Amino acid sequence: MRVLVLGGAGFLGRHVAAALLRRGHAVTIGSRAAGSAADAPAISCQVRQARFEALTNAADWSPLLGGVDAVVNCVGILRERGAATYECVHHTAPAALAAACAARGTRLVHVSALGLDVHARSGFIRSKLHGEAAIRASGADYTIVRPSLLEGEGGFGARWLRAIAQWPVHCVPADATGRIAVLHVDDAGIAIARVCEMRGCEIREADLGGDERRTLAGHLAALRGGPARVVPLPATIARIASHACDLLHVSPFSFGHLELLRRDNVPRHDVLATLLGRAPRRVTAVRAAASVRDPAILPPTQARGDGSTPSARAR
Repeated sequence: MRVLVLGGAGFLGRHVAAALLRRGHAVTIGSRAAGSAADAPAISCQVRQARFEALTNAADWSPLLGGVDAVVNCVGILRERGAATYECVHHTAPAALAAACAARGTRLVHVSALGLDVHARSGFIRSKLHGEAAIRASGADYTIVRPSLLEGEGGFGARWLRAIAQWPVHCVPADATGRIAVLHVDDAGIAIARVCEMRGCEIREADLGGDERRTLAGHLAALRGGPARVVPLPATIARIASHACDLLHVSPFSFGHLELLRRDNVPRHDVLATLLGRAPRRVTAVRAAASVRDPAILPPTQARGDGSTPSARAR
């Protein structure tokens, strides 16, 4: 099968692409900055440029979908930049992609998120919900995948959380009481690759989460290898801090993530173990011995048909 992985140079996308290659599929990476040297993906594949702000009509997707049997959309933005708004990247462009896939009979696997709520005030969350609704209405052969918080090497947020976990004092928003079903990004990549091989009628929506349910404070303690002193941050101060982080574009903490932390971020019907054929990896302070960057698990280099390099920065 020929699969286009949008966001395939990013944290989750790299693992999805690697899992698909290990399963014998031909993979093309769709990346915002194909050809740049900013952030080379861990695997070498053909790369096609995919700027979602320029892909808001079904016809815009034709050059990217040529010769493709399935698409996995791992693209998402933490914060808006110029024309790359939440509505564009999470709703309008995916809706156009779904319409194009429906017209071509191309399989679509769309990665969304757990914990979305219609009452949320965050544009990040609302745009994700709008994107899901558009895909359901598209008529495409689709599956929507919703992973919980991802842990593993190479993730921006995961790296921050591991660093903060080592501090002796953890300042946690007082209303961050929602439980998180943290899962390892390796498991998420394998599960999404398996979903890609199915038809939408087999599984329309797939919630993915690890076996353990932890609050943010509990997750930090697990990453630390033991409890730290927890200082509750008043809700008002936490909200101001999240807006400041959004304004200054610093840290992975955002208003959208603060809203997610207030609610459970766990699967309603977890299919991760079923897709893996085993129990999920346990996320602890002990880091995995192998990652997608380990040469031992990488497939042979594939030739690039468009003259581009694998260097790219995904959202």
